[in-house]
Amino acid sequence: MTIIIVATAVLTGIFLFSAIKILNEYERAVIFRLGRLIGGKGPGLILLIPGIDKMRKVSLRLIVLDVPTQDVITRDNVSVKVNAVVYFRVLMPDKAIVEVEDFLYATSQLAQTTLRSICGGADLDELLAEREKLNVKFQEILDRQTDPWGIKVANVELKHIDLPDEMKRAMAKQAEAERERRAKIIHAEGEAQAATKLADAAIIMSNPIALQLRYLQTLTEIAAEKNSTVIFPLPIDLIKPFMDMLEKKNS
Repeated sequence: MTIIIVATAVLTGIFLFSAIKILNEYERAVIFRLGRLIGGKGPGLILLIPGIDKMRKVSLRLIVLDVPTQDVITRDNVSVKVNAVVYFRVLMPDKAIVEVEDFLYATSQLAQTTLRSICGGADLDELLAEREKLNVKFQEILDRQTDPWGIKVANVELKHIDLPDEMKRAMAKQAEAERERRAKIIHAEGEAQAATKLADAAIIMSNPIALQLRYLQTLTEIAAEKNSTVIFPLPIDLIKPFMDMLEKKNS
């Protein structure tokens, strides 16, 4: 009798252990009864029929998928290495289990092929300068293809673009040449502006009165210096009135 009670207690314990499952808030259980999908359950306490029901747990938390580095040839025939990161979550656990064998592996493979396709269809300049545009395009394609699996792709980011050494040197030379070009343009514009100002000044200084005023200002500046002797020419225009007066007097 005692053996029967012990055996019954053990069987009851095994039954309860197999039948009672506890799921966290971020988990859902996909239940199959005799091989047929009966839906999802959770979170909290759920009951299963041992030997009849089978459970597959699925996490609803945001999953961060690191896409391995891919060798890509861009549209302008430049070989680069690109990697990315994908953020996604499972919205429909039953589809994620039924529609695809391993949704994590499938999403990873799909992300790799999509990354090669997106980068291969872009020029190198577009790949470097318009990364945000490529991220949006990458996210839209990946989200559309994973939607039948009950997966929502929240965000995609290109992490690193590795260029060949010879391309880095060529880009450095190009950047240096561009800086030299801008410097020469700025210098030429300065020379043109200076020439324009000098031409305007020459027109103004063609007036004898303006020329004399400039001459007197120059004398003032020279006098401010600590020189013991100053020798300067006397403009003929400055003494011409006196010479005219002297000629009139003699005549």
